[in-house]
Amino acid sequence: MSASSGAIERFDDKARQTFESAGRTTVYRGELVRHPVYTRALHWTVALFFFLALFSGFGIYLPWLFRWFTPIFGGGQLSRIMHPYFGVGFVFFFALQVLNWLQPMLWAPGDTRWMLNIKAIASGQEKVDPPETGFFNAGQKVMFWEIVAGCIVYIITGTILWAGAKTFGGIAVAVSYVLHDISALIMLGGIFIHIYQSTFGEPGTFQAMVRGAVSEAWAWTFHPAWYKQVTGRDPVQACEEARRAMLSNERR
Repeated sequence: MSASSGAIERFDDKARQTFESAGRTTVYRGELVRHPVYTRALHWTVALFFFLALFSGFGIYLPWLFRWFTPIFGGGQLSRIMHPYFGVGFVFFFALQVLNWLQPMLWAPGDTRWMLNIKAIASGQEKVDPPETGFFNAGQKVMFWEIVAGCIVYIITGTILWAGAKTFGGIAVAVSYVLHDISALIMLGGIFIHIYQSTFGEPGTFQAMVRGAVSEAWAWTFHPAWYKQVTGRDPVQACEEARRAMLSNERR
């Protein structure tokens, strides 16, 4: 382990401990801890700054269509002033999320197989995710790294747009406008997919970011390798035992 990675882990552990002392994660029988307080706080803070930057940006980019957003921020001029600060907040807190999630977001061989089978998984033909699916599946990892790439684009183009043509020249500003907007639209599309998957696509996922806990059935269905890691039990066997228990209860 390098000195930098060790420092990151110490920082992350300290942050987790601090937030756990301020909040709590209640886990009931038949549930597993999914996201501690620190992770949930980061997630919702990132989401808040993302939508603040998005809505203020819409009012700037398409005022003829989204001018009703600008009064939320005190008018068009104030929206222009506040938008880059919202963007900085989004990038900063997502950077903390990167430190928090970097290890489980690294690509693994099983993720490639998951992507090759994405049509069957997304359509519901596959009722259970592949057995090697760990804490995050390949789709979540793709979205994570897309946001990382988007944040890099925001930092570069946002700095150019903030400083203006006098500093970087008109061509750089024009190109930055295009790249900035394309990155925002790509990220917005990913957020729509994320919202759908965390609610209707994978029922029970939303509570993981609200309460911090998920049912064991959710774990062995969507993240079987993670379920096996934290419980030591075979997910297929656990699923079969639950199915037999349910059938037995129905017969009574």
